[in-house]
Amino acid sequence: MTTTATPTARKRCRKTRTKKVNTRPPIVASALAANEIDLAPGREHLVCPECRTWCPITGMNGTPKLVPHHSDRAGTLNPRRCTAGSDRRVIIDIAVDDWRMTLIEARPTTASRRATKVLPKPKATPVPAASQLKPAPLNAETVRQVFRQHQQQCRACKGEITGRDGLPLPCRDGERLAVTFLRLLRQEPRRRAVRDFFAQERRRFDRQYAAAAPTRAAQWDAVLPQVADADTRRAQLPTGDAPKDSPAVPLTTLHPGHSAS
Repeated sequence: MTTTATPTARKRCRKTRTKKVNTRPPIVASALAANEIDLAPGREHLVCPECRTWCPITGMNGTPKLVPHHSDRAGTLNPRRCTAGSDRRVIIDIAVDDWRMTLIEARPTTASRRATKVLPKPKATPVPAASQLKPAPLNAETVRQVFRQHQQQCRACKGEITGRDGLPLPCRDGERLAVTFLRLLRQEPRRRAVRDFFAQERRRFDRQYAAAAPTRAAQWDAVLPQVADADTRRAQLPTGDAPKDSPAVPLTTLHPGHSAS
């Protein structure tokens, strides 16, 4: 019986069973790297030595061999078949447990060979010059807090360290902090008077500047008509041809709030 329907190809099985055997030497499983073969039950695959393509192994209960596979252009209209690796016998001379142990032991070695992530080097802020350093002003209260903290942590200040004669040893750092605290405490009234004087002068300068602002604006308003008249007369061009060798006459005003008409 004939039909006009277009014949379609039957879908080929994933693991092709055929009696053909490649005449090339068989592939020895123990000679392959652990990451080039997969002996998990039901998922037996290996990398074809000819085309470096992962392909299934069929006939695990009888004669293991590679299934026919494509080397390149797989999934296209004109795929190319790997004739050297298709139907090639495979000798399974390694147990599944041994293969898994080899694969597990190879993972740390592979991770150690993998390049580490390159982290950007943090940009360090440039160190200011000695002339740009602004030392914090010392005051008696700050030195007193540092002196108290030093006394709590220093064993010599507590009298716990003694010399050969059994007498407590003095603490040079504690003495220096105490002398500095007493000196700043004596100078504090004079320092406070100087700070108050400068603050008073600053406020007086601000008041004078604020009072002079209206006067300065009034002075500009007083001379503004004269400036506008001068700009108008300067913008008028004389009759006749302009000289060729002379510079151009500026037509803009120097006053920021007025423009030439």
